[in-house]
Amino acid sequence: MAALAPTSLSKHPLSSESPTQIFGSSVQIGEIQPTQFRFWTSFRSNTGVRLKASAEPPALTRGDKQESIVEMESGCDFFDKMKHRFLRFKSHKYLENSEHYQALSKAQAPKFMVIACADSRVCPSNILGFEPGETFTVRNVANLVPTFESGPSETNAALEFAVNTLEVENILIVGHSCCGGIRALMSMQDEADSSSFIRSWVIVGKNAKLSTKATASNLDFDRQCTHCEKESINNSLLNLLTYPWIEERVKKGVLSLHGGYYDFVDCTFEKWTLDYKGSIKDGKNRVVVKDRSFWC
Repeated sequence: MAALAPTSLSKHPLSSESPTQIFGSSVQIGEIQPTQFRFWTSFRSNTGVRLKASAEPPALTRGDKQESIVEMESGCDFFDKMKHRFLRFKSHKYLENSEHYQALSKAQAPKFMVIACADSRVCPSNILGFEPGETFTVRNVANLVPTFESGPSETNAALEFAVNTLEVENILIVGHSCCGGIRALMSMQDEADSSSFIRSWVIVGKNAKLSTKATASNLDFDRQCTHCEKESINNSLLNLLTYPWIEERVKKGVLSLHGGYYDFVDCTFEKWTLDYKGSIKDGKNRVVVKDRSFWC
């Protein structure tokens, strides 16, 4: 499959002029401020933290005080929660399964590779119950897989290691509802904008966008985005076949390629498997799937 050529782009998807957000629906700045205020009010009332006045001259201490306030507002309380979560993990999982974790310290042999979105609401280990050592995971904006011809990226570096070194038996691409990366892709116009890393990345899904526009143009924009979220998964499954060492293993039957779609609005999961022989029939790469199931 030929590399996807860069396409001219429009406004930056994260600019204040555009409602598009990469990891969720649009949020205006004015909407964020009350949330921050409520968090800070809650923080002050729940933690019992009190700021003591200093006897030193204000000119010598003002900067330190401001830094302390900023530090407390920005994450000290959350890091304290993280500490307790880690200690609970160590006590209830690590120490209770010490043999398993000691074995993992020497080597890993996961059967699965998962390619998921970087969206904070879509943690594959959380929603699918993966335990340490079970899956080699890479996450990027919109769970995209570039073609082999596209050149180096973090995603295909992870693919090379997972397939050629770890010899995983399954690759699962997990897409999701309300994907801001796909919305950015669907919102792109034809004016050039080479300064945006996001736009330069999501153009990997260009074929999914074109397919969506061709088959779902009668739908409103939100439903077109939902259609493209699933179409993009299939586009990435086909892109996997552009890697010679992936196609070779799929052809031999030692590697299977799967798609998954997590709808976190109603908490459902759709899973399917790429039918390799059907997809390459007559020399035309197209998406043919099998073993489709719906979990709800």
